[in-house]
Amino acid sequence: MIRIGNLSLPVDGDFDLLRGRAARALGVRPGALGELEIVRQSIDARDKGSVRYVYTVELSMPNEEALVKRAPGRGITLTQRVPYDFPAVSRRSSLPPVVVGMGPAGLFAALFLARNGLPCVVLERGQDVDRRTLDVGRFWETGALDESSNVQFGEGGAGTFSDGKLTTGTHDRRISAVLDALVEAGAPADVRYSHRPHIGTDVLREVVRTIRQELISLGCDVRFGHRLTGLTVSGGALTGIEAEGPQGRYSLAADALILAPGHSARDTFAMLREAGVPMEQKKFAVGVRLEHRQRGISLQQYGPLWEKLPPSDYKLACHLPDGRSAFTFCVCPGGQVVAAASERGGLVTNGMSRRARDGENINGGLLVGVGPEDFPGDDPLAGVRFQEQWERSAFRLGGGGFQAPAQRVEDFLRNRPSEGAGAVAPTYRPGITWTDLRPCLPGYVTDTLAQALPLLDRKLRGFAAPDAVLTGVETRSSSPVRVLRDNSLQSPLRGLYPCGEGAGYAGGIVSAAVDGIRVAEAVAKGAE
Repeated sequence: MIRIGNLSLPVDGDFDLLRGRAARALGVRPGALGELEIVRQSIDARDKGSVRYVYTVELSMPNEEALVKRAPGRGITLTQRVPYDFPAVSRRSSLPPVVVGMGPAGLFAALFLARNGLPCVVLERGQDVDRRTLDVGRFWETGALDESSNVQFGEGGAGTFSDGKLTTGTHDRRISAVLDALVEAGAPADVRYSHRPHIGTDVLREVVRTIRQELISLGCDVRFGHRLTGLTVSGGALTGIEAEGPQGRYSLAADALILAPGHSARDTFAMLREAGVPMEQKKFAVGVRLEHRQRGISLQQYGPLWEKLPPSDYKLACHLPDGRSAFTFCVCPGGQVVAAASERGGLVTNGMSRRARDGENINGGLLVGVGPEDFPGDDPLAGVRFQEQWERSAFRLGGGGFQAPAQRVEDFLRNRPSEGAGAVAPTYRPGITWTDLRPCLPGYVTDTLAQALPLLDRKLRGFAAPDAVLTGVETRSSSPVRVLRDNSLQSPLRGLYPCGEGAGYAGGIVSAAVDGIRVAEAVAKGAE
């Protein structure tokens, strides 16, 4: 197979022009090319007067080695794809594996086990994606929170109400298997090659439903509204679980539990601690959601051609002399800031975009890293208490009813409360309360944000625009704990397989799904 890189096209170029550029680079007629497959697409906006799409493509042709040797273009190589294959199953137990949690880690663990002849019992404390969507919509409209069906809990996990980003910093052979499975379930084909792929919350809900239907067709027992409440142990190994469902409490024999609880399952973490499962504190980040007009950010990123391009995003970071850092996180072009609480009396924000990313605003987390040195104690759940402290402060500052505290950037930098919106209308529902954000975050976090905003504005003009809106607080950037596991991917409690973002081993949809597949491989291999 031949790979051709660095094919540059104007923003209004089409696939025929791409074929022509590929043929010219290879030194053949366009009609002689085989089928062309795009494997990467990015945007080069270094020259704002001539923004370009840049492509890498692959194709198969006769006499490939000779063609590559005499090709006049650059960036032309021979390549070979190695498809992902699930390893041979050697598990001998008569008990089905149990999966707890239907976020990407749990979904993909169950999917790859079921596809390879090991259907699972799948427990999800929340509801199916259709009922969950109704519950979340009602919460955003009225402030009436269902603590078991919300942005954090339910089919698809927290990522279901996000931008559906598929970017990842990991390099793993299983990534292609994740993307293929998502496309098979209805995700747009461009997620396979886009530089910054995203599905969008609206399409992701359809994808999640399709995966669940495949699980059921393969023999999985999928149970919504069922929460893990305890573990049964004998001789240092798991023998069963305790759960609670709509009909009450019950026991289930199990010798392989894939625990993919999500980063907000605080009662599950407490249960694990009481059961003696080894855990440790983990770093994460807290801060605010920052909202701008999408038009202004796209114009800064792309120049006069911005209207011909997809809505732009950004990725920014700065390191301060005191050792603290601030960075942007989970940027949602054309999206909205959403209420993401899972407990009464605590306020949490997040961001969400639809596939079209066609909203007026862009929002992103503006966060500061925190770690064990900042937490109130040295027990494994001290980070959870840290989150709870500031979520409750934000709830009180907003005035109750899940109204979020908000402040214009100009006022934040001048250390004065805001009294109303400027050019940027906040999108958070049920609504916002204009105030001073400092009481709902640690002083070192707000100080870091105040120092970082002007520095980041030098990297992206308008980032610290006076009317940009800060909405607090964002505290669920990742899990505050790590459930320990060894090289077999098991806890010291044998048969317990901590998995995904909630267990401390991933960050985002793709890396969580990859971890789910890795754990599925370990379960399929059988106990060590």
